[in-house]
Amino acid sequence: MSVVHTAIVETPISTEDLEPLVAAEDCGAVVGFSGVIRDHDEGRGVLRLSYESHPLAAAQLAEVAADIASRHPEVRIAVVHRVGDLVIGDVALAAVVASAHRRESFAACAELVDEVKVRVAIWKHQYFTDGDDEWVGALE
Repeated sequence: MSVVHTAIVETPISTEDLEPLVAAEDCGAVVGFSGVIRDHDEGRGVLRLSYESHPLAAAQLAEVAADIASRHPEVRIAVVHRVGDLVIGDVALAAVVASAHRRESFAACAELVDEVKVRVAIWKHQYFTDGDDEWVGALE
């Protein structure tokens, strides 16, 4: 099928906003993933995060989505990553995949999220409850 939407934005995102973009009459399964900011990381309390992206990150995100679509031609993909200052409970990554059957949607969505984390130049700056902070690269 296809990649229907990719973006890097500074505004709130959700899978609910992406679902209508991938919906189609021939799709009986819609799988979504929300990467939500949590209040801890490796046993440390987290107050907030700030995400920054490289100027090529939007193109990298589109490339990742296209690669997943080429491996799973039966799916429709929408994926958005948020940058800027985020607080606990905000969604940093929203991905939605639709297909005729659930197996294809689940597999493609899992691969999509994993590949975004590895291949897209977005970095997070974590601020901890103990006053410390650290940068974490999405490219590992």
